[in-house]
Amino acid sequence: MKDVFMEDARVTQGRVRRNTAFQLHSRFMASPATQLRRQAPSTLPILQSFVSSHKSDVFKCQSIGDDTYLTPPYACSYSHGDAGAKFGDVPRLAVATEQGTVHILNTSRRKDWDVEPPRMTIQPHQNGVFDVKWSTDDTSLATCSGDQSTRISCLKTGAITHVLRGHTSTVKCMAWDPSNKSLLATGGRDGAICLWDLRVGERLQNSELIAAGPVMTIHGAHEETIIKSKPKPRKGKQNPTPRTITNILYPNSQPYGLVSSSSFDGILRYWDLRKPSSPRKAKASKPAVPSDLYSSPIDPTTLCGSRRPRGIISLASGTGPTAGLIFGIGADSRVHTYDLPTLTAQSNTFSHEHLQTSSFYVGLSVSPCGRWLACGGSGNTGNSFLFDAENACRPGSITQRGVELRGQTGEVGAVDWAQNMLATCTDDGTVRVWRPDLEMHVKCLENSEESKWDWSWSMQ
Repeated sequence: MKDVFMEDARVTQGRVRRNTAFQLHSRFMASPATQLRRQAPSTLPILQSFVSSHKSDVFKCQSIGDDTYLTPPYACSYSHGDAGAKFGDVPRLAVATEQGTVHILNTSRRKDWDVEPPRMTIQPHQNGVFDVKWSTDDTSLATCSGDQSTRISCLKTGAITHVLRGHTSTVKCMAWDPSNKSLLATGGRDGAICLWDLRVGERLQNSELIAAGPVMTIHGAHEETIIKSKPKPRKGKQNPTPRTITNILYPNSQPYGLVSSSSFDGILRYWDLRKPSSPRKAKASKPAVPSDLYSSPIDPTTLCGSRRPRGIISLASGTGPTAGLIFGIGADSRVHTYDLPTLTAQSNTFSHEHLQTSSFYVGLSVSPCGRWLACGGSGNTGNSFLFDAENACRPGSITQRGVELRGQTGEVGAVDWAQNMLATCTDDGTVRVWRPDLEMHVKCLENSEESKWDWSWSMQ
């Protein structure tokens, strides 16, 4: 009896040690984000009330050439500072076009036929701009272009302050480091990820312009084996097409890390920017390459009937109720959900019978409240889609059908949220702003034939 008693005591003591405050907190932090959420009331009725005025919510991207009137917008981004558009201040939207122009639009609600507020226009490139992002303090814009460069423009003067060169092909995407306004990362069609420090560079003679190269480059970031240096051309043989870096982001909950996606498959990679890939000392001329600390264990694009892997077109980081999640829209016409930090893909996906993603221009965005997703769509129907993301990623939840927004012509590419509004960019050279307005939505449904001349509205 004594031995039995002593054994029970040891088990009890072990159980107590496993349930200390520290151990409970550790298990909480290690649990996947989707396992820690309870079901919340659906906000789908709010998404179903989105409308857009043909008179006051449409902005045109004028061409700088004489042969066309409008030019397609490729990218857009709302300001996001402490008093930025995402927090309810004046909504300033940066729209980058096929001709290298960037328009800064004020998308505040206004009455029909009111004059559009004055816009600022800058010309950082003479080639298409594929991504545009505000700096953390909203004083500068970074633009990525087909001219193989990334440029930083001062919004106070409109002048270019930095030219960053290091890619050997189109620069496809970029992201500012949220912890340091001087640091940013870019991804290109050459398959490389470049890390930049705006404090490092050379001022050009008789100019305020600073030219800089990358402080670190990850060549072949999504190849089967990461390439340590720039690949050299082989005589008489053609090098294989690199796996394009389609998007990168700094996760809010994971400092010093970077997540990337590629055009080849649905595998995401998480890079530890503090840890070299080799414990050996690197030569001064060749900085150590970051290691991919995590990668998705399973490709979610192969789980829904696809015969081959499909690339991820765009990424968006969750916030608020969706914090700890990353959303990625794939070339399989689905939005996939990944857990941080392991990047494990969840079984729930977002889709719509009209959603098509046949190009790598379709964008994805999470609302400032963290509850909703918006994405564009390929084809000529001019439709974009909204999803209630707050509940669809919780255990036992049923994925709800998305809401379709239809009011433009051609492919809807870039999208971005501000507080109580969504901007969508289309091949027809226009940017349309959508807002929730239940009263107007009801009027549009009751008298659709008359309302269609003045309004576009969400489709059930």
